[in-house]
Amino acid sequence: MTKLDYEKGIRFKCQGSSNCCVSRGEYGFVYLSNMDIKRLSLFTKLKKNDFIKVYCDKTDEFTHLKEKFKNGNCIFLKNKKCSVYKARPTQCRTWPFWSENLDAKKWNNDISKFCPGIGKGGIISKKEIEKNINNDKLNENNMLKEI
Repeated sequence: MTKLDYEKGIRFKCQGSSNCCVSRGEYGFVYLSNMDIKRLSLFTKLKKNDFIKVYCDKTDEFTHLKEKFKNGNCIFLKNKKCSVYKARPTQCRTWPFWSENLDAKKWNNDISKFCPGIGKGGIISKKEIEKNINNDKLNENNMLKEI
């Protein structure tokens, strides 16, 4: 696996396509840590357990947002916009800078074709990319501890 060289940063600016908000194969579930659930339950003004009942499912002991729509749209996607943007899950906050996406072949042949923001806008610095990678890994580790 050849890692993507992001030493000088990567040009990225969200284009609002909402492609990342639509389930597609391995990118299907939006997994939630307890911190994500807490943030979302406060935002929706629901008690944590009520939020989970309304908006979540479990697969292999991991909590994730329900996949309610046949078109794969996220349960919180409204008019191609995230209706919980300020409280969105860590997985969404760190996209597309996940360590598994930064394989050069995957980035160039999959992620950049799927996400129209790749190659657009300003440069996201190496420091910011690594911050996203670390936040995503920390969140993932927290989820593993929580099961």
